Amino acid sequence: MFDMAQLRAAIHQRNGAKLVALVRAEGALDDGHPLQMIGDGLVAALTDHVEGAAEVAAAVAARLRDRAWMGDDELADQLESRLGTIPAPMLRPLAVDLEELAMVLEGDPASGGGRIDLHNGDVVPDVAFEYLAEIGQEPDEDDQDPDRWLHVSCEGSRGGYRDMERFIDTLSDARLADRLSDAIRGRGAFRRFKDVLSNYSEEFTRWHGFADERQRGRARAWLADEGYCVVSKRAPSAG
Repeated sequence: MFDMAQLRAAIHQRNGAKLVALVRAEGALDDGHPLQMIGDGLVAALTDHVEGAAEVAAAVAARLRDRAWMGDDELADQLESRLGTIPAPMLRPLAVDLEELAMVLEGDPASGGGRIDLHNGDVVPDVAFEYLAEIGQEPDEDDQDPDRWLHVSCEGSRGGYRDMERFIDTLSDARLADRLSDAIRGRGAFRRFKDVLSNYSEEFTRWHGFADERQRGRARAWLADEGYCVVSKRAPSAG
C-alpha cells in the first residue's frame, strides 16, 4: 500500500519526480488505490514535463476509465488531454481543494453549503459569512459580487451512505459484511458503521481511503458540471 504521508507530501510540494517514483514502486494499480489523488498530482507533473510522468499518467487514466467511479472520467479526460490523446475539455481551470469542497457538499444540510471564491479557489462555508453577520461585521464589497463566487449547495449524506454499501460489497469477511449491513439500517447508521469497523484496523484504514477517494470524485464531477476543472494551487517547481 502507498505511504499516504509521502504521497500527500509529493503532491503538496508539487514534486512530480517523487510522485512518479512512488507510483512506479507500487506496481500494478487497482480500484483500491488513491487514483483521484494520484491523478491530480500527475496533471501537475505533466504540466511540469516531469520525466516518466507521461507513461504513468497514461496507465492511471486507463485504470480510471476501467473503474468508472463518479469523477473518474473527468480526471481521465484531464490527463489524456495533457497527453495530447484527446481534445482538452471545455472547462475553466480553478485551484480548488477537493477535500474542502467535499466537506461543504456532503455536510449537514441544516448548516451546510458554501461558496467557492473564483479568484483563488478558496472554499468558504456559509457559516463563516453567518458568523460575520452575527458579530455585526459588514461584509466586504467583494463578498457581495456575484461574479466572484460559485454557490455550493449541500447535498447531504446520500453519497456517503452509498459508499458504505459499496464498501461492504468489497469485503471478503462474510461475518463482518453482515454486521455492517445490519449497522447501517436506520438512524445513526454512520456512527454504528464506524463503531463496528473500528475493531478491524486494516479494514478501518481501507475504509477511510475508499471513502476519501469517492468523495474527491464526487466533488470533481460536481465541479465539472459547473464548468470547472481542478488545477494545482502551487506554482510550478523550479526543477
